[in-house]
Amino acid sequence: MSMHCYQCSMSTPDGCGSKGQPAGSCGKDENLSRIQDIIIFGLKGIAAYRVQANHYGADLKEVDDIVNEALYFTLTNVNFNFQQHIDMLMKVGSATAKIMTILDKAHTDAFGSPSPVNVTQNKVQGKAILVSGHDHHSLKKILEQSAGKGVNVYTHSEMLPSHSYPELAKYDHLKGNVGKSWFDQKDLFAKFQGAIFMNTNCIVPTKGKPYVDRLFTYAQVGAEGTTIIENDDFTPLINKALELPETNWDSNETVATGHHHSVILSLAPQIIDAVKTGKLRRFFVIAGCDTPGVGGDYYRQLASIIPQDCVILTSSCGKFRFNDLEFGTVPGTDIPRYLDLGQCNDSVGGVIIASQLAQVFGCGINDLPLSIVLSWMEQKAVAILLALFNIGVKDIRLGFRAPQFVNEDILNFLVDTFDFKLISTPEKDLADMLAGH
Repeated sequence: MSMHCYQCSMSTPDGCGSKGQPAGSCGKDENLSRIQDIIIFGLKGIAAYRVQANHYGADLKEVDDIVNEALYFTLTNVNFNFQQHIDMLMKVGSATAKIMTILDKAHTDAFGSPSPVNVTQNKVQGKAILVSGHDHHSLKKILEQSAGKGVNVYTHSEMLPSHSYPELAKYDHLKGNVGKSWFDQKDLFAKFQGAIFMNTNCIVPTKGKPYVDRLFTYAQVGAEGTTIIENDDFTPLINKALELPETNWDSNETVATGHHHSVILSLAPQIIDAVKTGKLRRFFVIAGCDTPGVGGDYYRQLASIIPQDCVILTSSCGKFRFNDLEFGTVPGTDIPRYLDLGQCNDSVGGVIIASQLAQVFGCGINDLPLSIVLSWMEQKAVAILLALFNIGVKDIRLGFRAPQFVNEDILNFLVDTFDFKLISTPEKDLADMLAGH
């Protein structure tokens, strides 16, 4: 793996000192290079949300201005000041919160306010289209254009929350969800016999995959052998689904979603009373991007041992590690113990809920009975973490391993500044969180 120095623009196996120069002779500190990595990754996450928000004609100038400023900041020989790097990280975090808020409003304006719903899971019938990714806009177009044509439409991974929006759920041929997190697609897509549509990031490379000739891609998404949908004309996708054999899978499974922040805030009087009377002890945010490997089992183990008088808030595809478990309600209340805010961009709902509760209880966010445990994978996870840091949220746990660009110095800075922690074991972490540290 080659190392890139932002200041001298060299990419070499050993960094800027490998071509006869003294290491670091460009004047660049390794910590600053790594912080710039974090900035760039965060901007990639913001860009993904910005592309989606653009479908709805949203005003994106404030976000674009910060993106441009931050990119310029990483230009060669612009800045060597550590504190200004940290300030820029926080500004990127503010842009993340802004774009997620914009996208949240765009979705509710276009598709209505989400409502809690139990979605059929892994039950597939007839000629079918499977939609994966994050983009509700393209799903709406598919539903409009396929209505009455004898094709059923199913969601995969982070498209699950689509079922909770009334303007999407009204289509009778939007049937259910199939599969779990994004990385199961290499097996799931091979078994699914219908047409498949990937509308945003998280596509698995398609080389040698048996489903490539029935996989359709969209916008920035692409892979060798796939058919690209252009101008929102989904006729090729629909025709392919009609040509292919039926998929008939039976299942009695369901999965819950649709706990938008507006839904949860409507429960605020019950929540406040439950906290004050001791019926509700703590909120746990267990969210993030799922990662292949057994390390991700930590999140299922943690969710399964959280006490009955606690509520789990989740979002993103990390929920697929545990959203098949039965959580019920907080004893003595009607408050569901499992609340799915939606996609990764819907994580802003957690911030809104926490801010409202802190206002009601007359305390800061960090004084709430709230613990946050995140799973780590890609650039949007970076952006969301920076958004949490920007509003001053502390005591965040992250796993199942530290990002590669976080060295010891940066980790120590995050620990000292934000009381940041890496996960250990579910039992130890739960005990510490219940004790409030």
